[in-house]
Parts: sequence; C-alpha cells; structure tokens
Amino acid sequence: MKKIKTAKGRKASSTRWIERQLNDPYVTKAQKDGYRSRAAYKLLEMDEKHKFLKSGMLVVDLGAAPGGWCQIALEKGCKKIVAIDLLEMDELPGVIFMQQDFMADDAPQKLKDALGGKADVVLSDMAHNTTGHKNTDHLKIMGLVEAGYDFATQILKQDGSFLAKTFQGGAESELLARIKIDFKTVRHLKPPASRSDSSEKYLLATGFRKQASDE
Repeated sequence: MKKIKTAKGRKASSTRWIERQLNDPYVTKAQKDGYRSRAAYKLLEMDEKHKFLKSGMLVVDLGAAPGGWCQIALEKGCKKIVAIDLLEMDELPGVIFMQQDFMADDAPQKLKDALGGKADVVLSDMAHNTTGHKNTDHLKIMGLVEAGYDFATQILKQDGSFLAKTFQGGAESELLARIKIDFKTVRHLKPPASRSDSSEKYLLATGFRKQASDE
C-alpha cells in the first residue's frame, strides 16, 4: 500500500484521500484505459448488467465533469450527448457541453434546445459538496435527485430511462412512489466500482410511461 507524508498545510483528510486514490485499482485502470475518471466504470458496470445505453440514442448527462460517463455513452454508440456541469470539462468530440449550474432557472431549457428532441436516457451523477451534517447533506442530495427526475419526465421519450446518484437508503419514499408510477421498473444499484465504504447508490428507472398530455 502506498503511503504519503502529510505535507505542511495539508489536512489529514486530504492526505487520506490522496492515499486512497493512489491505492485504488479503478483509478489505475482508468488511467490505463484512457477514461477521465474511475466513475466511468460505475456506468459501464451498470449498463453491462441492465443494458440501457444503445447505439443511436440521445442522452443528457447531468453533473458530467470530468467526462467519464460521456466517454462510456460515446463508446456505446450514442448518437448525441448533451452534458452540463458547474465545473469545467475538457472538450470531448461528440459531446455538447455547457458549463452551468443545472439548478439555474434557464438550464433545463438550454439542455432541451441543445438536444433538439426527446432523450432516450437522462444520466445524473450530480452531488453536492458535503457539509458534514448528515440530514442537511441528505436533503441537498435528494433535492438534486428530484430536480433531475422532474427534468427527465419533461424530456424523455416513451420507454426512456433515468439513472441518478442517490445516497444512504436511496430515493425518499414520496419521490420513489412518483417514479414507480412514471416508470415500469425501478431499481437501486450499487456497482462494484462504487466504493464499499461509501453510502452512494444509484437509482435506475426504465420504461418511462409518457403521459397522454405530454407533447
């Protein structure tokens, strides 16, 4: 196991994070395979099992930086990918990227305009910076999941899919009840690439039931 000395001015938590990165086989594998982040394997593992990404699809990626999920969608042959993140993301051929907060009022419409049609899949790996206060963090994270879900119901095609990062017990019961009405199948997933000591989970909803009142 690789160990590093705690540098002057560096917090012990930062040192632990660097050590974990250096000893993480997925980080090493990502560098070798040319992926921008270890998160690419989370999407790859979930898709290999549930096969929701297919050639020719239109995809929206929320919280996309640094671009690992976009790379997987491109590899799967997705026709058009529109991505958004508050953070900067290096250009990726085949991906339309917007550096903006998804929670901004005009962001959803900009994504719809850029996609130019209904999406087959909406991916969300969005997460708030944690405050350390468990209840506050949970509320913030669930707020992002709900915002991503509301957007997905506006832009998805019939039988489309929504994948979102959640934490702890997954989606709240009220939101989960709504999702189960709008989608044929709802699952909570923990891909192998998701660290075992993390409370991170993913919610995969497939088979979107397009409402009669939808455009």
